[in-house]
Amino acid sequence: MLIDTHCHLDAAEFDHDRDEVIADAHAQGVNIMVIPAVEQSNFATVKKLAHRIEGGFYALGIHPMYVHKAQDKDLGLLEQEIARSINDPRFVGVGEIGLDFFVTDIASGKPRERQEYFYSAQLSLAKQFNLPVILHVRKSQDTLLKYLRRFSLSGGIAHAFNGSFQQAQAFIDLGFALGLGGAMTYTRSLQIRRLASELDLSNLVLETDSPDIPPAWLHEPNRRNTPGQIFRIAQELAVLRQESLETISQSTANNAKRVLPRMILS
Repeated sequence: MLIDTHCHLDAAEFDHDRDEVIADAHAQGVNIMVIPAVEQSNFATVKKLAHRIEGGFYALGIHPMYVHKAQDKDLGLLEQEIARSINDPRFVGVGEIGLDFFVTDIASGKPRERQEYFYSAQLSLAKQFNLPVILHVRKSQDTLLKYLRRFSLSGGIAHAFNGSFQQAQAFIDLGFALGLGGAMTYTRSLQIRRLASELDLSNLVLETDSPDIPPAWLHEPNRRNTPGQIFRIAQELAVLRQESLETISQSTANNAKRVLPRMILS
């Protein structure tokens, strides 16, 4: 059992071979793929795609890098779509939401305020519907945590986590698992690899962020990431931790089901 807890299979990069990419993932033992939305315009797309894929699930949310073109009314539309999806066993939570302070154009001033406004509003929706969240975390750990502490949420996933051990523990204490993917496979990613090696395995899940964050073994001209890479990412984690691939696969799958419990309904 392998689970890709974060892949954007609706992205245009897959338009010419999406079915082949999905078939390859299944052939590599990836039984479940979670597809988060990034803006109001793809809510219906990720939902339809998740229903078309064996083992497909979806989340609904507005990504921090998309809030600059979102309208306030999109939050109302998100609430309506969550309400319509709440009894859908393929729907797992609110995401991808969060804060991005890596991109300088949106890391301060009015753009940052808008990010925080949308983040807080979407945390409120997660609280309203008792749903976990899938968080975009990029140079924003402490601010994300500050808002999380204002809401008693049911946890979720800190996607593509790259922070300190203290920050990692703070997310874990709030019921979150940490998402590990392609960045972990680079020998220069010292902090991520230390976290992957030393944190308790019960706090880790696997992800690709396809088509982004390609692992080290994908080279030009095609560095497009795919859910099928989860198998080798799991192998890399097994080597780092000196544990068996079976242990890594089963434990990370169990962790994903714990923090995204609606997956158990399917």
